[in-house]
Amino acid sequence: MMNSKIYGKLAVTNLKNNKKSYIPYILASAFSVMMYFIMDNLYRNRSLVEKGSPLAIMLSYAAAVILIFSIIFLFYINSFLIKRRKKELGIYNILGMGKGHLGKMLFLESVITTVASIIGGILAGILLSKLVYLILLKILHMGGKIEYRISLASTGMTTILFGAIFILIFLYNLLQMKLSNPIELLRGGNTGEREPKTKWIMTIIGILCLAGGYSIALITKEPMAALGKFFIAVILVIIGTYALFMAGSIAFLKMLRNKKSYYYKTRHFTAVSGMIYRMKQNAVGLANICILSTMVLVMVSMTVSLYGGLNDVIVTRFPYEAQITSSGINQKEEGQIEEIIKNMTKKNHTVTTSQIRFHVGRFTTVYNNKTKQLDMMAAGDYSNSNAVDLVMIPLSDYNQTEGKNVKLKENEVLLYHRNHKRTHKKSDTEALKNKKVIQLNSISYKVVDELDRLAIAKADTTSFIDGWYVVVKDSSIITSYLKDIYENSNIYDELKEYYGKIQYSYSFNLNGSRANRAKTEKSIQKQLQKKFANCSIESRELSRESFYELYGGFLFIGIFLGIIFLMATTLIIYYKQISEGYDDRERYQIMQKVGMSKKEVRHSIRSQVLLVFFLPLIMAVIHLAFAFKIITKLLSVLNLTNISLFFMYTVGTVAVFAVIYAIIYSITAREYYKIIICRGE
Repeated sequence: MMNSKIYGKLAVTNLKNNKKSYIPYILASAFSVMMYFIMDNLYRNRSLVEKGSPLAIMLSYAAAVILIFSIIFLFYINSFLIKRRKKELGIYNILGMGKGHLGKMLFLESVITTVASIIGGILAGILLSKLVYLILLKILHMGGKIEYRISLASTGMTTILFGAIFILIFLYNLLQMKLSNPIELLRGGNTGEREPKTKWIMTIIGILCLAGGYSIALITKEPMAALGKFFIAVILVIIGTYALFMAGSIAFLKMLRNKKSYYYKTRHFTAVSGMIYRMKQNAVGLANICILSTMVLVMVSMTVSLYGGLNDVIVTRFPYEAQITSSGINQKEEGQIEEIIKNMTKKNHTVTTSQIRFHVGRFTTVYNNKTKQLDMMAAGDYSNSNAVDLVMIPLSDYNQTEGKNVKLKENEVLLYHRNHKRTHKKSDTEALKNKKVIQLNSISYKVVDELDRLAIAKADTTSFIDGWYVVVKDSSIITSYLKDIYENSNIYDELKEYYGKIQYSYSFNLNGSRANRAKTEKSIQKQLQKKFANCSIESRELSRESFYELYGGFLFIGIFLGIIFLMATTLIIYYKQISEGYDDRERYQIMQKVGMSKKEVRHSIRSQVLLVFFLPLIMAVIHLAFAFKIITKLLSVLNLTNISLFFMYTVGTVAVFAVIYAIIYSITAREYYKIIICRGE
């Protein structure tokens, strides 16, 4: 009983004596618990998100990212703590406490920090959950549509998961102590004082990886290709960053040291020699800060741009205000659709403009290099990665929409390439461009003209990828291909019924207030659903809510993850400042003893610290600059093609982050100077 009290007192005393290290650790742990709890609680609120909705999927992924990141981050911060505690534990061991006794003391310390972190984090999460709900509602433009609630399941899940994380951390610390002898424990805080070796192979690998990542980012032109290549570039840049911070920085500093005219000067001598040791001890931490900073900049700039440019996104996605599409209807039914539009626009005080009507047959096609023909398949069949859209249009519709009187024979066609910026496949384009004859399955057609523009293609909002428009003599040719391909296809019967017939499309713009346009489109949608089975409407206002859900979800999660990554960056900087403060305190005293003035010593240390801690920010900005081009390709897949808007938001994000980074540095630097100046003098 007495022993338990002693262990408890020792645990509390140790935490008090190391409060500069443990208070930030507990706060960071509680913050991680709070962030996970809030995200999980949001995901479980079925009045906010429907199961399977894009927002629900994003929230579940975000919760998983927070959990994985918390594991890595808390273990990383724990490594700082255990390093500083090794000497203290070694003294306890020499004074007679066995490793079993030390284990009990560490267990009680872990219990205190775990309970404080989990309870504090969940309570903070409960207090802030409603505020986060309100912020999310504002972003999503949902008004008061959800019921605020706290999920007991989230409370239990958060407690179990983070309890398991802290148990693993305790077991890791116990293992570290078990594997160390008393002498190693006493010297644990001072390991790694030998001069670091120059690792040229790692330096070269770092340069090559960084060059490879940057090259991919710069030369990737196709948006769909950017999706896969972006992650390859990210991995290369991460490897290159770690390698250059760990080996390249030391190699560079040693090159400066070997340059005698530069090195043997008072300012350069102390700065370079000090930084060689500093980079060895802190390379991984600085690389972590750089990677985290880059992640914050990329996530926030992308999500803010998507949300800020939402109107541009909607206009890009819907060149016309609305497009009505129906399958297999006759002229009488087409007239009924137009009558519905006329009545609903008048009723809701709007006016239709820029109307365009056309008929199409939709297919997917792959250019066969061997047979030199277009192998045609059912629409939407992208099992072949080289597949593109093929849309057939009757000549009468082309003449009507273009105001022309072109005539075609049975085996003649007009060709138009929809060079869609998001998914353009250059190889297919070059193979068919300037062709005098094209072969659609087994039938050859003479290409009378390759069109430079096509109004129907601009109005055709149902197509999202690269493809071809083929103008044929009449509808019978289209019907023949539809029958031949769809009757033999393996697609669902519903899709076969819809795509296996000629489709009628009617695109138009609306004049009127946004509210009236929304009413008009909802009224048209309601009437069409009543009277026609295979008829749908896509429009800006009907889709606005879903766009806010998707892009608002991106913004919310981007900022949410940005905050937790920023917290991690802050803690890493803080612990590095504390750790370096204790290391530099001895150097501070030695430099004074060899004749350097206090002013010179302070100037030398300050210049080192400023350079080292702002180096990750500089590298992060460089990473972002090289990634800018490939990010614009990714954004174009999400319909944001306004590069100047993205550039503006990116510059703003960098500026705000730089200010926050400087504030964090200045606050943590105070603790550093307190250690080396107050205790050093």
